[in-house]
Amino acid sequence: MRKIYYGYDTFRQDLKILVQKIDREFDTILAIARGGLSIAHMLGEYYNIRAVYAINTIGYEDTQKLQNVTVFNVPDLHRSKHVLIVDDIVDSGDTIVEVLKVLKQMYPQTNFYIASLFYKKSAKIAPDWYVKDAEDWVSFFWTVDLLGE
Repeated sequence: MRKIYYGYDTFRQDLKILVQKIDREFDTILAIARGGLSIAHMLGEYYNIRAVYAINTIGYEDTQKLQNVTVFNVPDLHRSKHVLIVDDIVDSGDTIVEVLKVLKQMYPQTNFYIASLFYKKSAKIAPDWYVKDAEDWVSFFWTVDLLGE
């Protein structure tokens, strides 16, 4: 699998595309940490939403996919009616499936929507909105830039 660099300028352009695609209102943004954090921050600013939270998952060790996804640090979403879950990529879909399982059990009256920058067509679940097909390994600027790679 080929690695591609995904820089800030492309990220900014893709977020502009993503906001044009999102056609539902939501009152909360929930980032899947760590990949969704930068997205959630910028969308929170764009939509002027202060209810921006993060949920933690562990599904990879570096580039190696783990057998199970662990979900933890679930925020209090009792006041939320429509939550936009954001992540950098829906790859296998395992992470988002596990996150949704936990959230729907805890908040059955809440509507959840999914947005990502990248989506792999072979994933178990499709995001409601995405920008690009994932065909290569993506090295995001927030992962590599400070390391000088």
